[in-house]
Amino acid sequence: MNFDEYKDVWVFIECFQGQPKNVGFELLGQGRILADSLKQKLCAVVIGSDVEDAVKGAGSHGADKVYVVQGEEYKNYSSDVYGDAFLKLCHKYNPNTILIGATIRGRELGSKIAVSLRTGLTADCTALSVEEDTGNVVWERPAFGGNLYAQILCSDTRPQMGTVRPGAFKKPQENENNRPEIIKETINIDKDSILTKVVDFIKAQEDSGVKLEEAEYIVSGGRGMKNGENFKMLQQLADLLGGTIGASRAAVDSGWIPQTKQVGQTGKTVSPKVYIACGISGAVQHLAGMSSSDTIIAINRDETAPIFEVADYCIVGDLFEVVPALIKEISSVKNL
Repeated sequence: MNFDEYKDVWVFIECFQGQPKNVGFELLGQGRILADSLKQKLCAVVIGSDVEDAVKGAGSHGADKVYVVQGEEYKNYSSDVYGDAFLKLCHKYNPNTILIGATIRGRELGSKIAVSLRTGLTADCTALSVEEDTGNVVWERPAFGGNLYAQILCSDTRPQMGTVRPGAFKKPQENENNRPEIIKETINIDKDSILTKVVDFIKAQEDSGVKLEEAEYIVSGGRGMKNGENFKMLQQLADLLGGTIGASRAAVDSGWIPQTKQVGQTGKTVSPKVYIACGISGAVQHLAGMSSSDTIIAINRDETAPIFEVADYCIVGDLFEVVPALIKEISSVKNL
């Protein structure tokens, strides 16, 4: 089929209370690879109120163009308002590919846009590439409980769309000298068409401290932790490193730690500088959420644990001896 009228790779820069979320900038890095492969422009889409930081960040993270829709009606996210604005941009400019973060809002927005445009949407992607001969994006995601990776094509319609988990890719290096073309669009929304209204925001207790998906150091525990009380030891190590704790699904299912700390296919995808896995066997579902970490340190008594196959440093031993030793050593260095 001929899709010559569809051009450019779009990345939605999600914002909350005017501040951009990291996932949008992470997707600009992958968007650049796709755009270069397709010989097209990389474009950011920013919708909101007081979005100057998001526009600036989109430029410094590599966007060639930034489409900006700004107004008081966009202050708080609504699928009605944001979806209508995004669709109008799509009808006017005909993007070839759209990348959206697989957040709660991103999943809702992506679904609304895909249905309205009668095109495909691949959810929770972990890898992206382009077929050279067809120009189709290859969307890769875990399937069948994480035991396989499926490659999905949207060969019959445009735009091609996919959501990508936060933390699946790293942010590109910033370039403050990049000067994208800023395209401001005035899109007014009929207030009577807005079906939902934000009354208040209540901060979840787990939101305090370092966020799991943004942490540079993560200390995770699995079934080998034996009980929830032992996670205090991991928290102590994480605090020394300036990071946070995570967990495998087994630890969450056992009620030892909140689901908000779960790493893996059914949890969060992370890519910290250092990931320390304590008593985690390394099932494929867990590896799907942390294998892109810069450095992986695994502590496990079982020398055949699958986690050792992806770890950079493997410690075969009792975590209840190894972790206290790490805490003691790091504390002594910090006190010098």
